[in-house]
Amino acid sequence: MERYRGMDRAALDVAYSNRAVVADWQGYLDRWTKAGEPLYAARATARDLPYGDRPRQRLDLFLTEDLAAPTCLFLHGGYWQWNDKEGQAFVAEGLLAHGFNVAIGEYTLAPDAGMAAICDEAVAQVGFLAEELTRRGRQGAPIYLAGISTGAHLMAQALAHPSVRGALLISGIYDLEPIRVSSLNGPIGMDMAEARRFSPIHQIPADLPPIILAYGGIEIPEIRRQSEDYHAALSFLGHPVERIVVPGCDHFSVLEQLSAPEGMLSRALADLAGRGG
Repeated sequence: MERYRGMDRAALDVAYSNRAVVADWQGYLDRWTKAGEPLYAARATARDLPYGDRPRQRLDLFLTEDLAAPTCLFLHGGYWQWNDKEGQAFVAEGLLAHGFNVAIGEYTLAPDAGMAAICDEAVAQVGFLAEELTRRGRQGAPIYLAGISTGAHLMAQALAHPSVRGALLISGIYDLEPIRVSSLNGPIGMDMAEARRFSPIHQIPADLPPIILAYGGIEIPEIRRQSEDYHAALSFLGHPVERIVVPGCDHFSVLEQLSAPEGMLSRALADLAGRGG
């Protein structure tokens, strides 16, 4: 039986179950979807822009009047299998308040796509967004990446894109090996080589923009460890990386520190953009 850090499949299933330790996890998702509805009605510039031919290859834009404003592309979490952009688009409120344009992206979910295809979609969104901003008179405006959980993992795939000036990665998965060994891999179907190929901690580019790695202070140990290990690897190689632990937050409540204009994470990304990435 395969193990990871001494844990077999059953133990890893427990170690990576965020829902098991947050009793109101469905309540969070429901409230977030509801909070996004008036934001879409009042502020959305474009809905369902296609960056590819598949049904979920689409993103939404919330643009400010400032043609030179930075743009943040945000990707949702859900272990590559659940959720959609509308359910986490509420984060745009905090970013818009700090002068960002906001793009909320979506991607094909497993089992309709494997890990390689899903990661390719994350990178494709950045290229599409840069071109779309140019078409809308915003050529050269900086792009920042943000995502939570598996959205953070996917945004880490695009860190080396030339348009990217920085990133805020929240509660991410940066080593896919424990996911491969766990039951979560059933719909995804990664083998060992693929898990390593798409693990950000094992595939660190030579040049990277500044990165903020954040997680909630009361998240499950494996989520915290993943961020700590990735931070250590980036730091060892001399990359500009900052670690933020958000006190009292779990895997769900931590995202509300990005959606709130006064939140720790929205302010951290605004500070990063203010320093010029």
